[in-house]
Formats: sequence, C-alpha cells, structure tokens
Amino acid sequence: MSKGAESKRRPRWVVKLGSSLLTEDGLGLAKEAIADWAAQMQQLRTHGIDVVIVSSGSVAEGCGRLGWQRRPRELHKLQAAAAVGQMGLVQAWESQFQSYGAHTALVLLIEDDIRNRQRYLNARKTLNSLLAYDVVPVVNENDTVANEELRFGDNDSLAALVANIIYADRLVIMTDQLGLFTADPRKDPGARLITEAKASDQSLLAKAGEGSGALGRGGMRTKVLAARQAAISGTDTYIVSGRAENVLLRLYAGEALGTHLTADRKPALARKQWIAGNSNTRGKLWLDHGAVKVISKSGRSLLPVGVTRCEGQFAIGDVVSCLNPEGKEIARGLVAMPAEEVVQILGKTREQIAEANVQPRDAELIHRDNLVLL
Repeated sequence: MSKGAESKRRPRWVVKLGSSLLTEDGLGLAKEAIADWAAQMQQLRTHGIDVVIVSSGSVAEGCGRLGWQRRPRELHKLQAAAAVGQMGLVQAWESQFQSYGAHTALVLLIEDDIRNRQRYLNARKTLNSLLAYDVVPVVNENDTVANEELRFGDNDSLAALVANIIYADRLVIMTDQLGLFTADPRKDPGARLITEAKASDQSLLAKAGEGSGALGRGGMRTKVLAARQAAISGTDTYIVSGRAENVLLRLYAGEALGTHLTADRKPALARKQWIAGNSNTRGKLWLDHGAVKVISKSGRSLLPVGVTRCEGQFAIGDVVSCLNPEGKEIARGLVAMPAEEVVQILGKTREQIAEANVQPRDAELIHRDNLVLL
C-alpha cells in the first residue's frame, strides 16, 4: 500500500471483547449485549470508521453448550469446546450485522501465522482486502488446532497484533472493569482510575493485576502489555468497561472513558512490526552496557564486540531477543549469523575476529534495519 493510499484510508478501530463480557457466566452467549455492541459498531461504520472485531467466547460458549461449569485444563477438551462454541459465536455476530445489510468474515489465527513472515503478510493482505470490500472481520484464536507452543496466550495479545497488522488508529479493549487502577479496586478502596498514561510507562505493569476469570485467560496485565505492543504501529489503546452504555459511541464523541494509553512513538515499519510481534524468538543475546547504549541511543547495528553471551540454536534470519546486562529484553532482530558462528566471535572486534581466522558472513550480528527496540 502506497503512502498516498494509506493516508486516504478510513480510520480503523480494533475492538476486542473478552469472554467475561460475551457469555452469561459461561452458560451461553450474551446475545442481547452482542446485539447492542454490533449496533454501536454499525453506527461507527456509518461515520466512516472501519471496525475489526477480536472476539473471545468460543471456548466459553462451547463450555456452556456442553454443560461444563469451568474452563477445562486438558488441551483436547479446550479444543473440543472451541469447535462447538465457534459455531454459536459466528452465528451471533453474523446474524447481527446481517440485519444491517453488512457482511462479516471469520478469521482464525494462531501464533505461527504471525511469526511466519509469509503467513503474516497473507493475513495482512486478507484483512486489508476485507476492509476494502466493506466487510467486518471477526478475528479469534484458532483454539481448535493451536497447541501450547502456538498460542497467543490471550486475545488481548492477538488484538494488539491485529492492530499492528492493519495500522489501526485505536485498539479498544472492552472488559468487565472500568479500566486500569492504581491498585486492585476489589482489595484497595483507595485505588484510583488511571485515565491517561503512556503505553510505554514501565510502572503500569506493577499496578496491573495478574488474575483472570474462570472462563478467560487474560487480566489487566495482559491489557497493558497489549497496549505496549499496539503502540509499535502508533495505535492508541483504550481499556474500557464493555457494560457502559453506548461505550463505543461515547469514545467516538470524544468522551473520556476508562484508561487511555497513548502511543508515544512513531509507527514502526511493517517489517519491524513483524519482528517486534514475533514472540517465539529462537535465541537470546546478552549485551554489554556499551552495546545497549549504541543500539538504543544511536540507532546503530549490533556488532559482535558488544555481545557477552549467546543462548539458543538459531539460524540465519531467525528472530532473537537482545537482553541488557540485567537480563531485560530491550530489542529483537533478525540475526545475520547462525548460533555456531556467533559463539566463536562473542565480544571480539573485527580485528580480533580476523586474527582468530574466523570468517563471519556479515560485519553485523543484527543490521539496524532488522532491529527493533521494545
């Protein structure tokens, strides 16, 4: 897509709804609520906004249909519940938008679809095409085939990656809470709602709760992490109560609701978005303080001299994590050498590499064009 076409496109919102909102305590879908949200989304569309729905609820709906009161732990039971529940979930969204003469499309993804470059590009083309055809995509994790190694972990992460893929203007995470508080309001009566902050604010994670419901996998912490991921594409995130009356239309009107986490950096290039969103890294590189400063402040490539330790069995072109001396991940990138070569040249200058008679394929371990800061 050219810059001219990108600048003329309609605004895009990704709206994520969790299982706690979509189901009646796990005993089926909250169809009246779904009808209300669909009506609001349709009004947004009449105002010129493209909407992509990231909808949880297939496993919870399946549990309700099968008479299960709690989300099972066994993978085969989860997959069976997802297969049963997906039917009801699709029917619910499709029937609502059909009443407005609008088409919907089901898009099922697993993490492997994101970490594989070609499949990532395919997903991007499909979503962009659906929006161009004025279709409402309904995205969900493909729980029927995903194993633990290929899961997003929660649909907050999936929603953020969808926002990255389509360069969304807003990610609206609708939950059963009013937003992010300074502490858990269920335990601390003095907790205050955080109305606005930067998505990159490191203190937010300490304020976010770890818990998740019996039917869902997320928590406020995953929503903060999702906002941070969404910010890579310049997307602002709104964490709001899905039970608030006309919540989407009030956001559109500019009303301050819930927690607004702003993207405080320019959108990354599509290739760097893919690197940043690729959570299944193949290895780790520990950097010294000098290397951390060089890649963080000067925007330069990562050289062997700044690497103190290497872990993992990666090949050329794999995504690896870059960690500071304290072990915190600060960047990801496409490595230009296999692990066996990296081990030989750790901490060496170009002159020392030459003296050791080692012939690396490239001068840089990770070129700056293939390196993205987190």
